[in-house]
Amino acid sequence: MAPRFLTLEDVQEVLNISSQQAYALVRSGELPAIQVGGRGVWRVEASQLEDYIARQYEASRERARSARGDGVRSGS
Repeated sequence: MAPRFLTLEDVQEVLNISSQQAYALVRSGELPAIQVGGRGVWRVEASQLEDYIARQYEASRERARSARGDGVRSGS
Protein backbone atom coordinates (compact mmCIF):
# COMPACT_ATOMS: atom_id res chain seq x y z
CA MET A 1 0.00 0.00 0.00
CA ALA A 2 1.38 3.39 -1.00
CA PRO A 3 1.68 5.98 1.80
CA ARG A 4 -1.15 8.50 2.05
CA PHE A 5 1.18 11.37 2.98
CA LEU A 6 4.48 12.36 1.41
CA THR A 7 7.36 14.38 2.78
CA LEU A 8 8.62 17.45 0.97
CA GLU A 9 11.64 15.33 0.04
CA ASP A 10 9.26 12.89 -1.69
CA VAL A 11 7.65 15.82 -3.53
CA GLN A 12 11.09 17.04 -4.61
CA GLU A 13 11.91 13.62 -6.00
CA VAL A 14 8.62 13.17 -7.87
CA LEU A 15 8.73 16.65 -9.43
CA ASN A 16 12.53 16.75 -9.77
CA ILE A 17 12.71 20.15 -8.06
CA SER A 18 14.82 21.71 -5.30
CA SER A 19 13.85 21.80 -1.64
CA GLN A 20 13.29 25.55 -1.93
CA GLN A 21 10.89 25.06 -4.84
CA ALA A 22 8.93 22.36 -2.98
CA TYR A 23 8.68 24.55 0.11
CA ALA A 24 7.55 27.53 -1.98
CA LEU A 25 4.78 25.47 -3.61
CA VAL A 26 3.48 24.48 -0.18
CA ARG A 27 3.85 27.91 1.45
CA SER A 28 2.05 29.61 -1.45
CA GLY A 29 -0.87 27.17 -1.21
CA GLU A 30 -0.38 26.06 -4.80
CA LEU A 31 0.29 22.56 -3.45
CA PRO A 32 -1.98 21.93 -0.44
CA ALA A 33 -0.21 20.44 2.58
CA ILE A 34 -0.54 20.08 6.33
CA GLN A 35 1.89 20.59 9.17
CA VAL A 36 2.16 17.75 11.68
CA GLY A 37 4.03 17.14 14.88
CA GLY A 38 5.63 19.45 17.38
CA ARG A 39 8.14 20.73 14.84
CA GLY A 40 5.45 21.39 12.23
CA VAL A 41 6.93 19.29 9.44
CA TRP A 42 5.05 19.49 6.15
CA ARG A 43 3.20 16.53 4.64
CA VAL A 44 1.49 16.44 1.25
CA GLU A 45 -1.32 14.02 0.59
CA ALA A 46 -0.42 11.86 -2.41
CA SER A 47 -3.76 12.66 -4.08
CA GLN A 48 -3.06 16.40 -3.73
CA LEU A 49 0.27 15.95 -5.49
CA GLU A 50 -1.45 14.07 -8.32
CA ASP A 51 -4.08 16.84 -8.56
CA TYR A 52 -1.32 19.46 -8.69
CA ILE A 53 0.40 17.58 -11.52
CA ALA A 54 -2.90 17.31 -13.43
CA ARG A 55 -3.48 21.09 -13.01
CA GLN A 56 0.00 21.80 -14.35
CA TYR A 57 -0.64 19.61 -17.40
CA GLU A 58 -3.89 21.49 -18.06
CA ALA A 59 -2.19 24.87 -17.63
CA SER A 60 0.52 23.78 -20.09
CA ARG A 61 -2.12 22.71 -22.62
CA GLU A 62 -3.88 26.07 -22.25
CA ARG A 63 -0.62 27.98 -22.75
CA ALA A 64 0.14 25.90 -25.86
CA ARG A 65 -3.36 26.56 -27.25
CA SER A 66 -3.01 30.28 -26.60
CA ALA A 67 0.41 30.36 -28.26
CA ARG A 68 -1.03 28.65 -31.35
CA GLY A 69 -4.13 30.82 -31.34
CA ASP A 70 -6.46 27.82 -30.91
CA GLY A 71 -8.41 29.57 -28.18
CA VAL A 72 -9.37 32.47 -30.46
CA ARG A 73 -12.53 32.11 -32.47
CA SER A 74 -13.22 34.52 -35.29
CA GLY A 75 -16.74 35.66 -36.15
CA SER A 76 -18.24 34.71 -32.76
